[in-house]
Amino acid sequence: MKTLSFFLGLLFTGLLATAQDNLGVTVTVTIENMLSDDGKVTASLHSQETFMKGPGIKNVEAEAKKGEVTLTFENVEPGTFAIMVLHDKNENNRMDFDENGMPKENYGMSGNEMLMGPPTFESAKFEVASEDLTLNIRF
Repeated sequence: MKTLSFFLGLLFTGLLATAQDNLGVTVTVTIENMLSDDGKVTASLHSQETFMKGPGIKNVEAEAKKGEVTLTFENVEPGTFAIMVLHDKNENNRMDFDENGMPKENYGMSGNEMLMGPPTFESAKFEVASEDLTLNIRF
């Protein structure tokens, strides 16, 4: 009887852990127009509160690969978000700038709108509901 109780307890605990792992949806991002294999690609999922203010609420990275790179954000809960992507060629974990303030490394945003000046949350935002999403961001 103790063995059966122990087994049922483990099964119940496993089911709870699995159910908690599947909160939210998957957001898959394909970065197009990667110009080189140098360094890595980092992407950050941001709320309006974190946008352009530091690390995202979720962050992922992959090795750079000329052509396309796909990154995935798991367990994203419903809400309004924006994604910022950086091709960190020298792997120093930050965007590098020329003396005139222009970025030295390629970057992109959800929404793919290229504005003069810094990007805005309004131009990059998208909605996460109950279904998985696939987005393309072009450098």
